[in-house]
Amino acid sequence: MNNRLHAHIGTLRQLEILLAVYEAGSITAASETLHLTQPTVSMQLKKLADGIDTPLYHTVGRRLIFTDSGLALIHTAREVMNSFQRLDMKLADLRGMKAGTLKLAVVTTSKYFIPHLLGPFCKRHPNVDIQFKVGNRQQIIDRLYEGSDDFYVFSHPPADSRFETLDFLPNPLVAISASKHRLSRKKNINLTELFAEKLLMREAGSGTRYAIEEFLKGEKVQLRSNMTIESNEAIKHAVMSELGVSILSAHTLAFGGKSGLAVLNVKQLPIETNWYFVWLKDKPQSLIAETFFNYVESEGRSNLLIELKRLGFS
Repeated sequence: MNNRLHAHIGTLRQLEILLAVYEAGSITAASETLHLTQPTVSMQLKKLADGIDTPLYHTVGRRLIFTDSGLALIHTAREVMNSFQRLDMKLADLRGMKAGTLKLAVVTTSKYFIPHLLGPFCKRHPNVDIQFKVGNRQQIIDRLYEGSDDFYVFSHPPADSRFETLDFLPNPLVAISASKHRLSRKKNINLTELFAEKLLMREAGSGTRYAIEEFLKGEKVQLRSNMTIESNEAIKHAVMSELGVSILSAHTLAFGGKSGLAVLNVKQLPIETNWYFVWLKDKPQSLIAETFFNYVESEGRSNLLIELKRLGFS
C-alpha cells in the first residue's frame, strides 16, 4: 500500500488547495485567495481525502480541525511544494546558464593569463556572456567592496573577514633587461648590481610595486626608481629600448611575449607571490559563477600551470 501511496495522494493543485485552506483557516478565505468557488475547493479536498481513504479535517462550528492524517499530509504537501520551488530556482539558473553573465574584475597584470583561463570555459559554455573588467589594484578593491562582480583577481588581496580567497596560481616576479643588455649574459647577479641600473617601476599602489617593496624590506635594500610607468606593456617596451631594467610578473612575459627581452639571473629572485581569486562571503553565487569556480579548481588552474611550464615559466 505504501509503495503506491503517491498514486492516491492527488494532484499538485489539490495539495496547493489543502495548504491554502490550512493557512487561511477556512474554505471561504482560501477560495478568495485562490480565486476559486467554495464548492470547487470543497470538492478538491474531498477527492484528496477519498484518495487516502481518511478524513482530512472535521468542522466544529465554523472552525476546521485537521486530523492527524490531515496534518501529516499538510507536512508532506509543504515538502513537495518546497521541492518544486527549489527546482524552479534551479531551472531558472539553468536557463541563465544558457544566456547568463559571468562578471570578473582583475588587476592589470592578471589580464595576461585570465583570457587563457576563460577560453576553454567559454568553449564549453558558448552562450555565457563574460563581463571582464581590468583596472589597477585600487579600482578592483573598490569594485570588490561594492560587490559589483562575481570574482576578483589580485596578487595581494585586501585583508578583510568579509572576503573568501582561493590561492590560485604562483606569480613569480622576475628581473628583465633588453636582450642585448650586458647583464643578460651574466650569472648570479646580486641586487646591488641590479639596482645600480636605471630601474623602471610600476606605480605606487600596484600589486607588483607592493610586492617588490615588501621583498626589499627583508633584503634591507633601498628601492630607488628612476622611472615610474603605469603599464606593464609600456615598461616592457621601455626596457627593450634600453631605458633601464625592471621587475615584472613572469606572466607578462609568458603570455604577453618576451621578444627583445631577457630574464636576468638574479641570485635573490624571483620574488615569490601568488594570484588569488577573491569573492564576497555573503553574496549568493549564481550557477554560472559556481560552475566557473568549479572549473577553475578542477581544471583551469592545472591547465595554466601546464601552459606556463611549456612556455618555460614553471
